[in-house]
Amino acid sequence: MKLMGFKSGKTEKVGIVSGEKLIEIDCSMIHALNSQDISEIKQMKFHDISELEIEPPVRPSKIVCVGLNYRDHAKELDMELPTEPIIFIKPSTTVIGHLDGIIYPKTSTQVDYESELGIVISKKAHKVDRKNAQEFIGGFTVVNDVTARDKQREDVQWTRAKSFDTFAPIGPCIDTEVDPMNLNISLKLNNEIKQNSNTKNMIFNVYELVEFISNIMTLLPGDIISTGTPPGVGPMQVGDEVEVEIEGIGKLKNYLKSE
Repeated sequence: MKLMGFKSGKTEKVGIVSGEKLIEIDCSMIHALNSQDISEIKQMKFHDISELEIEPPVRPSKIVCVGLNYRDHAKELDMELPTEPIIFIKPSTTVIGHLDGIIYPKTSTQVDYESELGIVISKKAHKVDRKNAQEFIGGFTVVNDVTARDKQREDVQWTRAKSFDTFAPIGPCIDTEVDPMNLNISLKLNNEIKQNSNTKNMIFNVYELVEFISNIMTLLPGDIISTGTPPGVGPMQVGDEVEVEIEGIGKLKNYLKSE
């Protein structure tokens, strides 16, 4: 099942994707992700997706990102594989949705794309064991971990480079059934393929990441774990179109615009 957030007037709503249509349901996204039987939730009406203002599927309190988590990316950089996940946080103010504009900051000279699989947390997760991690995962989404690479090189910490407003496009939907262990992940810049890999190349899988991170910090419903990017990371320019696609989940498209 795919769930999508959208705006009707000033109200954010939730729907089930059905082809080119969206079936509006009468509940929050988190309620839908935790529902044992979605058919019990009241269905409201059908919408044409092409006519909707798509919203980020969740409003996370934090996005916990993982650095260097693909074997082929480590090989590309000629770096040793990490022995435990390398993590950092993006603030909630970085989040934008499908078709929203990524703002190129005036203070940066290099803004890069990073295609990533996003884990959507649906229940409060504290000191979770990887064997039970699936119970706390509502589904999976697409993330672009946009990075001011020049600022990352300048700083000891990555916070500034990762935290500009609009630097975390998420969406357009959450898939609740996809198997995260073997998904093709790719990125196109102006319709040219720049990244192309598979989640089976992850060093730490999604369940190991939930265990590791939840034993450091409590994860709240709606939080996102962005699981790292495959090889082929590179720069974008104002006016570019960037599209991240993950097999079984969908395509996340955004545009670069000047500040």
